[in-house]
Amino acid sequence: MSNGHFSDVSKASAFGLDNVVAAETPLSHVDGEAGRLIIAGHDVEDLVAAYDFEGAVALLWRVAGLEPAPSGDDVRRDLGRARMEAFRLVPALLAATRGLSVTEGLRTGFSLLSDEGDLAAHIRTVGSAPVFIAALCRRDEGKDAIAPDAEVGHAADFIRMLRGAPASEAEVRALNAYLVTVTDHGMNASTFTARVIASTRAGMISAVVGAFCALKGPLHGGAPGHVLDMLDDIGTRENIDAWLVREIAKGERLMGFGHRVYKVRDPRADVFNKAVMLLTNGNERVRFARDVETAALAALKAAKPNQRLDTNMEYYTAVLLEALGIPRVAVTAVFGMSRVAGWSAHVIEQERVGRLIRPQSRYVGRWPDDKAA
Repeated sequence: MSNGHFSDVSKASAFGLDNVVAAETPLSHVDGEAGRLIIAGHDVEDLVAAYDFEGAVALLWRVAGLEPAPSGDDVRRDLGRARMEAFRLVPALLAATRGLSVTEGLRTGFSLLSDEGDLAAHIRTVGSAPVFIAALCRRDEGKDAIAPDAEVGHAADFIRMLRGAPASEAEVRALNAYLVTVTDHGMNASTFTARVIASTRAGMISAVVGAFCALKGPLHGGAPGHVLDMLDDIGTRENIDAWLVREIAKGERLMGFGHRVYKVRDPRADVFNKAVMLLTNGNERVRFARDVETAALAALKAAKPNQRLDTNMEYYTAVLLEALGIPRVAVTAVFGMSRVAGWSAHVIEQERVGRLIRPQSRYVGRWPDDKAA
């Protein structure tokens, strides 16, 4: 048995699992070289144009092999009921999460759910997220939680529960564009986590709690709120160039730029850019964000000519959710509110595969002298 060393390439592959195929799936595909995202057979731009969140969830569940195959109307009805069921847990959630952030509160909320019933657990989990997030946000504002309305759509009900007033049609379209776009994104860290846990037959709730713990890390889904901090810190157009040069010179990462997979512009950034422009008619905050983006891309190209750092999803996620009035402390949780649909589909698929995920590692430590080969 050898105790040889990794090459630099094999180290990168082993430690980050780059280019390691962990599953065959029809759920989504990320083409980082072309800047293309395919979800359930649709380019992401076409998916957003054709489906609301409930329709996208039904599509993912059908593609994952759920039988009987649900329709968007089925999912809309079931999620409405699940939101009502989740609201009964809000007192226990608020009692258990005193002093915790919205993100950590949602993690706790998922753990309160029952894992009984195969499909019921999936519906229960997807349906609970907007109820828990809205209640946690309102608690932070010193306000009481608002009960769901099972007769309206997922996006509309979330906005209504969050702020206590109905959402406009433009707001519902914008939030649906966000929720549909981020439902799934290849074998990312949280999705892989969900599939590993599902492969042990631990159940949907355990898979989602683990996946959300992965999502909230700043290298995965925990960064969009920092984009808004960056825009606030820059402050004015006159300060843009100097601020960017200073931060790049210090070696600081510019939030919202660069991606592990995409070597060109993240297609989701364009979906969100379009959505926020339609929602706000390009108000001053959005115009400022676009000016910062243009200057940042130029500054990064000048400072790092051999490294392609383009706009990623995080940048316009932050701008869009801010325009919808979603507190920045809830941005990661709202990401999870959508991605839970993708995790659910992957859990369904992984449980159908029925095989425990058990990769190997290569030992590079010291071998005892009497056992050395």
